[in-house]
Amino acid sequence: MTTHHWGPAGRARRRLTAAVFAAAAALLVATAPNASAAPAGTSAETPDNHQMGASIRAHEPGGAAVAPAAVEETTPGIDVSSYQGAVDWQSYWNQGKRFAYVKATEGTGYQNPDFTQQYNGSYNVGMIRGAYHYARPDLSGGAAQADYFVAHGGGWSKDGKTLPGTLDIEWGPNSACYGLSQSAMVSWIKAFSDEYHAKTSRWPVIYTATSWWTQCTGNQGDFSSTNPLWVAAYSSSPGALPYNWGFYTFWQYTSTPLDQDYFSAGIDRLKVLATG
Repeated sequence: MTTHHWGPAGRARRRLTAAVFAAAAALLVATAPNASAAPAGTSAETPDNHQMGASIRAHEPGGAAVAPAAVEETTPGIDVSSYQGAVDWQSYWNQGKRFAYVKATEGTGYQNPDFTQQYNGSYNVGMIRGAYHYARPDLSGGAAQADYFVAHGGGWSKDGKTLPGTLDIEWGPNSACYGLSQSAMVSWIKAFSDEYHAKTSRWPVIYTATSWWTQCTGNQGDFSSTNPLWVAAYSSSPGALPYNWGFYTFWQYTSTPLDQDYFSAGIDRLKVLATG
């Protein structure tokens, strides 16, 4: 199977002005749920429940609703977890969001209680959506966590509206690299990736920050030929990418007022990634 990565080269470009993004950011701030506190009845971060970018925000804080001054053609989206509770998907669709990633699992013992509303709701409003798994290499092996993810919402179907699952790998809650050596971390990620591919025929997207990847893998593992990259960088550009990835597929550019992302090409290419 060929894995598609949609980088900037070889496609038609269009420049988007800072004013357009500023207006979009202002609209989102005005209408989106407040991420500073968990809505009533929902779960915030606990020892077994972390949202995407939980530790990245602590290590690499960014400004509020930072948006690029000018970027090439992209497709905007968001990612959510139980921290957001029941999401008003129509509102985000009206704001131009066209894809969503939803937390499904963490380790081998946590499932997002809001997963069904979030995963099906984004799909029903017209978004292309996928699920993500928050990695816990300190708790169990990579293959075991991939199996748990696939069994609890992280699978893939060739319907053109389901993105390959994402492995969220970032600083650990107790130690940066979960107590693993750099070579052991590479082996853990590879075990997850290989098992997910065996179960779904797709390579998982890898979500991470460049500084974490350098620190905890030592740039010993090259996943660039198989796994799409989702880079977290809260700035006006994604900056240097993790080892040997020449371009990003997704970019999480801010966590304010909730996580906001870009797919690196137009909606037609996003549909291709979903189709496989």
